[in-house]
Amino acid sequence: MTIETPKTTVNKSPEELFNFLSQVENFETLMPDNISKFEVLEEGKFLFALQGMPEIVLKLKDQDPHKKVVLGAASDKLPFTLTADIDEAADNKSEAKLVFEGEFNAMMGMMIKGPITKFINTLTENMSKL
Repeated sequence: MTIETPKTTVNKSPEELFNFLSQVENFETLMPDNISKFEVLEEGKFLFALQGMPEIVLKLKDQDPHKKVVLGAASDKLPFTLTADIDEAADNKSEAKLVFEGEFNAMMGMMIKGPITKFINTLTENMSKL
């Protein structure tokens, strides 16, 4: 399953946005209002929970300086990645989109597609407010 957000313009240079997203503690500012828990577990790894959803642990998996930040599930039970693709837009501005990719059975995919789409769209909207 692949879910992609539309590109959004961020008032940060690609380097600034990359540095912001590479620091996992900054994801707390991007989270939706219904977040019930956010905790940095170690460098490059954090846990979060939204109301009515189980806790999810994400860790920094890969980086391509000023272009891409890849977070992935810390558990193999639900393997997925969340990738931020960053492009230069103008002076001190960048464009970014989030791509969620995961391997799920059809039933699980149907259950999580709506909430995941809403979640990553909120992250992208909040990124545009930086």
